[in-house]
Amino acid sequence: MKSFYSSSGLVLAKYDYGEADCIFFVLTPDFGKIPLIARGVRKITSRKRSAMEVFNIVRFKARKSKNIFFAEEVELVWMFKRDRVGLSGISLAYYFSEVLDKILGENEPNKPVFDFSVNFFKRIGKVRDLKCLRIEFVKRLLVLLGFWPDGKNMTNPDLILESILERNLSTKEVGIKVLA
Repeated sequence: MKSFYSSSGLVLAKYDYGEADCIFFVLTPDFGKIPLIARGVRKITSRKRSAMEVFNIVRFKARKSKNIFFAEEVELVWMFKRDRVGLSGISLAYYFSEVLDKILGENEPNKPVFDFSVNFFKRIGKVRDLKCLRIEFVKRLLVLLGFWPDGKNMTNPDLILESILERNLSTKEVGIKVLA
């Protein structure tokens, strides 16, 4: 059994843990969605602090204990530029992140979903019509994960997504109001 693992990943969520630690949920091509604990990341002297932000793409080395990964080294690969996308873009990024966090199971590797997700996060700053981007994201994700047949018309992707998740998304209302 390997003691250290290395991969790249998209940071989906961040939760404070203890005084100086954080638990990050990271989508990786090799391990799927994983919890990654970064010890001391909230300390002002932490070198991991700048890289481990939500929506960034990072390369990390971690050790695994049970089903939890502990970050040893973290390197920034791509930074989500919040100042360039505006409030609408940030809202859409949170929506993408919540959808991915809720629909994907932990420790289920899926490189096509990882590549798809990275592509859509990078497109947020480049596309003008964010409402169409949001709808396209949901439609293509449902087809990619096998929840909807490819080529079949989807009239209300939000309703289908909520029926699959069996709960409402907290970022949906914010996204719809901002993107209207």
